[in-house]
Amino acid sequence: MQIHELEPGFAISDALVVEDLEEVVRLGFKSIVCNRRPGEADGQPDESLMHQRCLALGLAWRCIPVAPGEYGEADIEAFGTALEELPPPILAFCRTGRRAVHMWAHARSCEPGCDIPALLEAAHQAGHDPQPIHDMLNR
Repeated sequence: MQIHELEPGFAISDALVVEDLEEVVRLGFKSIVCNRRPGEADGQPDESLMHQRCLALGLAWRCIPVAPGEYGEADIEAFGTALEELPPPILAFCRTGRRAVHMWAHARSCEPGCDIPALLEAAHQAGHDPQPIHDMLNR
């Protein structure tokens, strides 16, 4: 589990498993957003098991499954709603963190006065190439 903060109250991670969730709580997170699709990898935990364990640990859970590079308006809107509704700090994850950072950047870019260069820099600081995000935001 590699966690990178993108902004106060929001971070991304690579793939989480059920056993990681106690550490997530210990680190102070209050909410989890999953961007993985069911069955996308061998050994991937079932979404319902992750959801149940989150509830048992007092974590809010939101699942917004997307395929890499395939983020529709409904997905971006759902992610933005999650950012507004879930108690922070929020940890979003997918297999590598890439979808989570892309969804965050898309959702934040829809806000008035968004600082796109700051979004790109946050992605870069988290170890993700900002160029694909830049290209997607300029479509």
